[in-house]
Amino acid sequence: MTNVAVFNIGTKPIKNRFEFNFNSLFKLCIVPLSLDLKSMLKTLKKYWIFIATMGGLSVLILTAFYNILKTERVLPIYQPAEVNPELVDSSIQYQKKYHKIADFALVNQNGARITQADYDGKIYVADFFFTTCQTICPIMTEHMYEIQQETLSDPDILLLSHSVTPEIDSVAQLQRYAKRKGVIDSKWNLVTGDKKQIYDLARTSYLAVKTAGDGGPYDMIHTENFMLIDANKQIRGFYDGTDPKAIETLLDDIKVLKASMYK
Repeated sequence: MTNVAVFNIGTKPIKNRFEFNFNSLFKLCIVPLSLDLKSMLKTLKKYWIFIATMGGLSVLILTAFYNILKTERVLPIYQPAEVNPELVDSSIQYQKKYHKIADFALVNQNGARITQADYDGKIYVADFFFTTCQTICPIMTEHMYEIQQETLSDPDILLLSHSVTPEIDSVAQLQRYAKRKGVIDSKWNLVTGDKKQIYDLARTSYLAVKTAGDGGPYDMIHTENFMLIDANKQIRGFYDGTDPKAIETLLDDIKVLKASMYK
């Protein structure tokens, strides 16, 4: 209970100066605030076109600055002169531009003829393996299967595995291997064919192999490299097909590449 001192002067009580007067507070604070709000609303109403215009311009300017400062990641286009010389055939070692995957004609696990035309306008991952390999190839195949599953719903992403022992990896052998490894025919071709053609592709197109050779009977390629190829037949990345982290990078790079090529 508030103690208020009251003095009787005549018939009316007079409150002392310490009494809390709500009427005075309302007049001093609330009424001016209300008037200020009304004044502010009146001003806003008067200049709303100017304010809206400036607000819109601010958004446009900030968006422009964001787009200028934002840097999109772009994958390099690899030329023979820019790649580890150990991976480049001496005939193209100093080539600095225009390198593309050469045309080819091979046969897949179903006996179908596979050419460059089957990969026109597509992004694909290429590797080299053989079905009887017991060292790095099973790991590489598992990782190719992972890429297949991760890109299954995207028809623009394909896979291409070249046998380096075509004399052993017949169509029937590749078909058995494909079924065992979960290969989806529409997504992933395992190809066999002329050994010299396959070895030339590895050395002078995909730049995948460190060892020199002629593709003859005693020549043997064994590489863990995966190559990412764009829709223009250009090499956009090299990855260790036995390294899970490299496969994660490859999957990320596929997204970057597709975003840049199909936007």
